[in-house]
Amino acid sequence: MHTPRTNLNTALYANSLVGVGIASSLYHSSKGQIRKFLRWADYTMIATTTLCLSRALRNENPRLLMAASALLLPFQPLMVSVVHTGMMEVSFAKRASIEPELRMVHNLHKMSSLLGGALFIADDCFPETPYIHAAWHLAAAIGIGTCNKLLE
Repeated sequence: MHTPRTNLNTALYANSLVGVGIASSLYHSSKGQIRKFLRWADYTMIATTTLCLSRALRNENPRLLMAASALLLPFQPLMVSVVHTGMMEVSFAKRASIEPELRMVHNLHKMSSLLGGALFIADDCFPETPYIHAAWHLAAAIGIGTCNKLLE
């Protein structure tokens, strides 16, 4: 809710975060066969958010990349997330190297991203292990919160 909405691209990103919350809530409250579909919807909404974030950070992203990413969202949400998260990480590192006030928040962001990636993989490998998924949510929340500094 505290994500800056200074232009159309940042507003789309902020609203996509709300969409992630809704998709995640539906997934976590589901059972049975619908749960598989809602997990896909959750992953796809996360990928949509990464796409919106990379657009909000760099308006000059190649149109072909953005179009291809949008077309791949329903079929390869993890790949779209990886590509656009990588683009965001590069933008964050570049800005932190020239803006000293971003260095500490960038270091926190790096650590939460690395931890979040490890927890995401661990959650898929060990789905019955308690608290891994919850820990991933916490790492992701820190990562998202630190991204707000890039949008200010």
